[in-house]
Amino acid sequence: MTHGITVPVGYYERIDEHRYKPTVHAGGAWDPDEQHFSPLGGLVAHAIDHHFAGRPGSDALVLARISYDILGRLALDECEIQVATIRSGRTIALVEATVRIAGRPVVQARAWLLVTLDTADVAGGPGVPLAPPDSLASWPMTETWPGGYIASLDVRPLAPPGPGRTTAWVSTSLDLVAGEPSSPLASYLALVDTANGIAVRQPPTAWMFPNVDLTVHLHRQPVGDWVGLDTTVTFGPTGQGLTSTVLHDLTGPVGHAQQILTVRPLPGW
Repeated sequence: MTHGITVPVGYYERIDEHRYKPTVHAGGAWDPDEQHFSPLGGLVAHAIDHHFAGRPGSDALVLARISYDILGRLALDECEIQVATIRSGRTIALVEATVRIAGRPVVQARAWLLVTLDTADVAGGPGVPLAPPDSLASWPMTETWPGGYIASLDVRPLAPPGPGRTTAWVSTSLDLVAGEPSSPLASYLALVDTANGIAVRQPPTAWMFPNVDLTVHLHRQPVGDWVGLDTTVTFGPTGQGLTSTVLHDLTGPVGHAQQILTVRPLPGW
């Protein structure tokens, strides 16, 4: 309670089975009156978890890839998420999730879920863990970006952030959905889209470079409260860019994320 105003404890508040209300903490970096995609990406994973909850055999499947297409403006308004199974099976499943705001589709996502098996004897090749965040200083990312989402984060770079190249840990103390447990994966995915903001090549006051998609591939399920982002940003010569990230948890790499960018100067530049 601050000056008689209740501060939300999550990025979203549940309205009913399929509808959620974003809080001030979901405010975007390009426009605080829009939703930042990062928590919305986690909310989609949360809805997929609920879609499978209690279904026979669903405990044996884990999400291995999720790809989001951002179709339009993500207004800071009530959103509805519907999930449908496209391909069902005991060892492989494909689901599709659609996010609507004011009845209009704004995000389309597809996720592959694969069966879990004991492959520890042949596991290998993921790389080395990042230095842990405990001894690292927090970076005031709000000096670069506005919005409630960025203000909600604890960001700890391993070295001073540079143009187009940064490795950092990201965490938050907020629930994904206020007062509601979420899976470690949904909570993890709610922070991944931060990658496009930690290694800016040009100041966002002069150039726009929002991502129109996010694709995450995982070779194992992340654990813990910290998301490690080993991020490289590339701008091409004709208005396209790419943010590429090796994803980590505290024990090592877990997969990769890719975001395609539309790069354009702001009016007046």
